[in-house]
Amino acid sequence: MLCFFFLVYYLSSAACSELLSRHRRSWIINSFTIEEGHPGPFPYVLGKITIDRDYQVRFDLYGEGMDEKPKGVLTIDKESGTLYVNRAVDYEEKTVLKLRFEAMKTDSSIDTKLGVEIGISDINDNPPRFQRDLFEISVDEDATQGCHVQTMVAYDKDERGTPNSTFHYEIKSVSPNHPDTEFTIDSQSGTMSFKGCLDHEVAEMFTVVVEAKDHGDVVSLSSSSTVIIHVQDGNNHLPAISGQTGSGKVKEHEIGTSPLRLHTTDKDTPNSAAWRAKYTIQGDEGAHFKIETDPDTNDGILTVVKPLDFEEEALRELTISVENEAPYFSCKVKERPPSGLWKVETSKGDVPPPDTVKVSIEVEDVNDPPVFSVSVKEVALEENAPIGTWVEKVTAVDPDSRDFVYKVGSDPAGWVTVDPQTGDITTVGTPDRESPHVSDGFYTILLHALDDGVPPMTGTATLNIHVTDQNDNVPQPTVDFVDVCVSDGPSSTNISAFDLDDHPYAGPFTFELLGDVKGKWKLNPSHGYTAGLVKEPGVYSGPHTVDVKISDMQGQFAVYNLSVTVCDCSVTPNCRDPRSTATTAAPGALAIVFASLLLIMCLLLMAVFMTCRKEFVPLEPSDSSGATLLPSNIENPGTDCKVVVPDDIVARFTEETHSDPSNWGGQHHGIKHSNFSKEMEQNFIYEHLEDMSHPYNENWSQTSWSSLMANITPIRQPLKKIDIYVNLFVQREETSTMNFHAALQALLHQRLSSLQGKEADLLDYEPHVYAEEGDFDVLSELENIILPDKDSYQKALNNLGPKFKQLASICKPPHIQN
Repeated sequence: MLCFFFLVYYLSSAACSELLSRHRRSWIINSFTIEEGHPGPFPYVLGKITIDRDYQVRFDLYGEGMDEKPKGVLTIDKESGTLYVNRAVDYEEKTVLKLRFEAMKTDSSIDTKLGVEIGISDINDNPPRFQRDLFEISVDEDATQGCHVQTMVAYDKDERGTPNSTFHYEIKSVSPNHPDTEFTIDSQSGTMSFKGCLDHEVAEMFTVVVEAKDHGDVVSLSSSSTVIIHVQDGNNHLPAISGQTGSGKVKEHEIGTSPLRLHTTDKDTPNSAAWRAKYTIQGDEGAHFKIETDPDTNDGILTVVKPLDFEEEALRELTISVENEAPYFSCKVKERPPSGLWKVETSKGDVPPPDTVKVSIEVEDVNDPPVFSVSVKEVALEENAPIGTWVEKVTAVDPDSRDFVYKVGSDPAGWVTVDPQTGDITTVGTPDRESPHVSDGFYTILLHALDDGVPPMTGTATLNIHVTDQNDNVPQPTVDFVDVCVSDGPSSTNISAFDLDDHPYAGPFTFELLGDVKGKWKLNPSHGYTAGLVKEPGVYSGPHTVDVKISDMQGQFAVYNLSVTVCDCSVTPNCRDPRSTATTAAPGALAIVFASLLLIMCLLLMAVFMTCRKEFVPLEPSDSSGATLLPSNIENPGTDCKVVVPDDIVARFTEETHSDPSNWGGQHHGIKHSNFSKEMEQNFIYEHLEDMSHPYNENWSQTSWSSLMANITPIRQPLKKIDIYVNLFVQREETSTMNFHAALQALLHQRLSSLQGKEADLLDYEPHVYAEEGDFDVLSELENIILPDKDSYQKALNNLGPKFKQLASICKPPHIQN
């Protein structure tokens, strides 16, 4: 402190009005120190700044600890220059306070400006701190002693390089404390390891408390962190086969079945690699089996993956072993020296033999199909061979020594048969190499061998028959017409031919012209697959016929009439072009013709419809007799009557007429025979007939009635409806009047038979209740139904009333009305 005052005095007084008058000087002085965490009391005097002057000065202090962070730490007496500390400071927050000191004259001019640094002395107020308070790690059970487990890292905020920031690591506690396991830590690096052996079954988890402690002179501070070490289970227990379940049987030729399941126990942690079992099969010649591990139970499931044959081996002996996915290991502590690693005995790599078991799989016999000695066979057969020709013999053997027969499975053309006992194949049809069933000269059939087992089994063989060719086809031209151009000199065209037979029974062909062709036609060339037909200049234009003989290489030939058209090619490049044009145009012309005809027909139909359309206006009846009368406003009565006789009317009327036609004689009303007009030939419409006079034709006969029935189109309707429509196709002959009368008679007969009166018209007959609906206990006899005689119908016809007369006057032609 004294040195500081001398220095300030020397600097401020060294000669110096010249210094003060010319410029100001700044100084940095490091002479004051504040102790970190001073307990007080506050404020206390840190020191005093004294400048020797002949005049009075004032002191000011600026910077850290004054008007900058950390604010309020220092104050200065402006008159005396004494420094005061107002509160404790933290070394870890600021290690030095940098300030500016100014001495000012009374006129406020600066006398001296100095830079001042006040140091903060560190004390041991921070313990070492770990990155985390809790660490959680995993270590494999089969880890070797001395291996790295965890590295602990701590940090002290005190001043570096001092005892306050120097620390070391140590283990304070381990839980559980197992005699075969000891955890250690390097005091300087913080690296953790262990001595001895880890055993998951003894201790699944260790809790280790690690402490970091500094080397402070006055006081030593420390902190701790907890490390939780999980011991992952290793394979230190071998799996053992505890039993088996399943039938141990499998049917031959069957795959995918599981005849056996092995059960295994293991003391290691379930669902870990040390617990999961891995099975191996020995003695499986042919690789017929596989064994898989059930992920839930750890059982071994034996499955058939390749068909077994009872005839080869009925009993299969297998050896199955089991081990774990993780390799086996063991560790045992032998000696615990005070320093260094312990002496342990491990068996890692020295694996004891796995647990094994022998199993027997019984193969059950099933009906095997017969087996052909050759499944695919190829033979030759001459085309057109006679029926009964021997083709080949097939042979099959039944593995079960059962009886079997041969059959033809597929014979598309039906050419062969097979002896069911011997397998001899013979023809029952004529082979044709040109048949569509022959492909590339081969005809394929399928043969079956069917045994008598339950169920019966079938073996199949394929027979490819090579049908050798014969010269059974003659050459043919590719076209039956050619075109030749007219010219002053010779002109030619080509004639091509083909043959369905194969070499050497086909081309090249020999062409020859027959008939009187000298000076008209010739061939050049005349040999090959195509010949040149040459027209001599003397041949006129138009169609010609040329006889051409075409022979194959073996002399087989045929003669063809070839149509040749000679035309002027300067007009049309091809003689067929006009015809082609006509052919092309024909559909368009036909379409136009048909469209025109259709339009004309539509117009005719519209004209007929508009001419024949009638407008009906309903007329109110004069009284309510219960029936409906359809009035008509037709200009000529009787031209709009359409009558359709139902089948039952025709049948009933025919019966009565055939039995006694004279019964209708008394009903004649004087209607004379006359020819119908064109209007009368139309159909008559009778709707809701209630009353009608009954015409009669005394010349009516059974033959006339039959003729009428042939011209009637019946329409079936319920008899309860009174509406009756009868279509009469009236012939334009004299007998049409008789037919008309007969139809009216049939209608009246039906009408009289089906009349239903109202309750008021039922005379004196009251309804009689015979039984209630659903009552089956009471059975009553029905009364007899009395039908009136035929005379009653005739009497009813004579008294049909005025309404019928009005209707009859409408429907009758004028020349027969009374």
